Amino acid sequence: MIASSMIPITQRMKFLIAFRPGSLSPTLAARMAATMDRMSGGRLLLNIITGGDPVELKGDGTFESHDERYAISDEFLTIWRAAMQGETISFEGKYEHVEGARINFPPVQKPYPPLYFGGSSDAGIAVAAKHIDVYLSLIEPPEMIKPKLDKVREEAAKHGRTLSIGIRSHIIARETMEEAWAAADSILRYVTPEAIEAHRQKMARFDSVGQGRMMQLSASGYKGRDSLEVYPNLWAGFSVVNKGLGTAIVGTPDVVAERLQEYVDLGADKFILSSYPHLEECYRVAQSVLPLCSWWHPTKDTVGQKPGGQNEWQ
Repeated sequence: MIASSMIPITQRMKFLIAFRPGSLSPTLAARMAATMDRMSGGRLLLNIITGGDPVELKGDGTFESHDERYAISDEFLTIWRAAMQGETISFEGKYEHVEGARINFPPVQKPYPPLYFGGSSDAGIAVAAKHIDVYLSLIEPPEMIKPKLDKVREEAAKHGRTLSIGIRSHIIARETMEEAWAAADSILRYVTPEAIEAHRQKMARFDSVGQGRMMQLSASGYKGRDSLEVYPNLWAGFSVVNKGLGTAIVGTPDVVAERLQEYVDLGADKFILSSYPHLEECYRVAQSVLPLCSWWHPTKDTVGQKPGGQNEWQ
């Protein structure tokens, strides 16, 4: 609903929206997605979420196990993809059952808005290989993430498919290394041992493999910078108190660009980058980091010119 409200006041912004199979009918989901894609002029992206917090899921009426939720996603996406491509589909599976499912108005994007998805378990990777366009991973040390990405590509090849690889990362970029690490440390300056322990207890109930990998990186707890720098300039500080993405690349613009290139070399062709505070870091990364990245190709739709010719990300 928030993204829909943004359509009339934006022109180029795309909307990556979380979609939860099992929470609604796949045919209804197809109609909703096609409608938004048409209304936005083809600016919809969809992130398929199976959920990782059993307590939250039960509150929404979802009681299936981890692997069952991925089985639901498989059946859901089988129906959804067919309907979005103009087919009339009848399907009876273990979890989904439709007869004569179809939508009347197709999406603008063909065959349908791109599907993003992150799942580190075997069940998750199987769904990605069969259905997904962009496989997402939270940023991990290269030696940790490479086997997973290789497995995703191998499984997709079995279905005759090729996936894009996306990396999700926080960025903390400053002009000097001292400033960058000071900014990282400042994020945790008010965190108490009690807050860290409460967070770890909460995260223990999650059945998400990807979330477990994040927590593994910060298992030593907050004992200063060295305890959380899990790879040169890769900091796991966010996972001490935050669920979801727990890692950040920390350093000067040159160093950040070098680290991002390492993931490009592993096959990544998309990045979802963020940091705190949002707007200030967006400008900082756009003006100081992205121009140093050989894979970044600005266009007139994404870049304006500030006085003096400096690029400005919009």
